[in-house]
Amino acid sequence: MNFFLAAVGVLGVASSGPLIAATLGATSVSALAIAFWRNAIGSVVMAGPVLVRDPRQFGRVTGREFRWSLAAAVALALHFACFITSLQLTSVAAATALVCLQSGWIAIFQLFRGVRHRWPVLAGLGIAFGGVIAITGFDMGTSPDALLGDLLALAGGALAGIYTLAGGQARQTMGTGVYTTLCYGMCAAVVAILALFSQQPLAGFEAAGWVGILAITVCAQLIGHTAFNHLLATMSPLLVSMIILLEIPGAALLAAAFLSETLPAGTYAGLAMILVGLAVVVVGQRGSRSVRRGAPPLAELGTD
Repeated sequence: MNFFLAAVGVLGVASSGPLIAATLGATSVSALAIAFWRNAIGSVVMAGPVLVRDPRQFGRVTGREFRWSLAAAVALALHFACFITSLQLTSVAAATALVCLQSGWIAIFQLFRGVRHRWPVLAGLGIAFGGVIAITGFDMGTSPDALLGDLLALAGGALAGIYTLAGGQARQTMGTGVYTTLCYGMCAAVVAILALFSQQPLAGFEAAGWVGILAITVCAQLIGHTAFNHLLATMSPLLVSMIILLEIPGAALLAAAFLSETLPAGTYAGLAMILVGLAVVVVGQRGSRSVRRGAPPLAELGTD
């Protein structure tokens, strides 16, 4: 059953990029509308169990918890803005691989915070970011738009790392339901402000657009991430972290099958380097004794 749920989880999160690209390409839905409704719906769904069990938990949120949740929400909103926009400019496979570098970015941020990593983590970072150079190098020769999309996806991965670190601080004293409700809700509010200033509509789409938004929310957010949340309680966190990395080849395969996306051989080599490098980072970090107690793991549930 665990491996069945793992397969469902991988399929769910890997479908995010292809579904977003298909929705943006075939409907009038805007990039920020996808981010807004995905987080707004997610906030409502996560609030339900808390309201049923103990609604007073929301009244017990401290100022510190609120500030860290707000920081996480802002980072998550900017992450979605960068990642979803990147899918309009570069390939689904490249955007997914580059945004999945959040584990590598967290390792780098932890270095600046005084965490000393073992050499396998540093070697894995070198391999992963070597894959970034390979992908962006090939896209640079393809078109300026593709290169801009790569850079946006790369920024999205860094923002996802900041979201994870800020969320890790908030989650030290907050329950999952309260934190995700608050974070997703504030993220939706930030995205709404971004949409207002950028004049991107959040409603008024055709039926196919709403179906796309619903499919993205259900498949990636509710099914994919919920499956991994369940697996964290029944399987080794290391194994779950490694399974999540299958999102990279999964998205590439789905994009090839359903969007007829073909890439240069060098780009696929870059995807493989990122996958291998992140796997080395995850394994090396899990075995490291130098990571401070309480520091968040490098491979959190995906945000894309």
